[in-house]
Amino acid sequence: MRLTVVAVGRPREGALAEVIRLYEERAARYWPLDVVEVREEPARALTAAQVRDREAARLLERTPAGAQLVACDPGGDALDSEAFARWLAESRDRARSVAFVLGGAYGLGDEVRRGAARRLSLAPWTLPHEVARLVLAEQLYRAGTIVRGEPYHK
Repeated sequence: MRLTVVAVGRPREGALAEVIRLYEERAARYWPLDVVEVREEPARALTAAQVRDREAARLLERTPAGAQLVACDPGGDALDSEAFARWLAESRDRARSVAFVLGGAYGLGDEVRRGAARRLSLAPWTLPHEVARLVLAEQLYRAGTIVRGEPYHK
């Protein structure tokens, strides 16, 4: 099983980018992990829907073929860390690759939501997309420690 995080944009704040990189590295110790960043659509003279649609096309284009698509979306399933770890372990046991898709400042386009095998809520709040990426990376790391029975998750 291979995990892929497909995200709009790069973290702009240096310190936040470093923490995201740290947790993505930690997660990669437990799961084969690829991170793909797609270009953020400039919002000048475009509606929010147009921005979402253009970014959705880029996200889907870079999502690995055959991977189970998981849309990180506030309206998705809210899993606690243990349930998320169980789900990832089950996906690994079925040798299914999983692609987590994170939208940009305006969220995910409808095409991504429709194509998703699962929608996953990272928090009940609206998060900046860089923070959502950090939350996902930390939870991927935490899930690895839970599956291996390591003490990080208390």
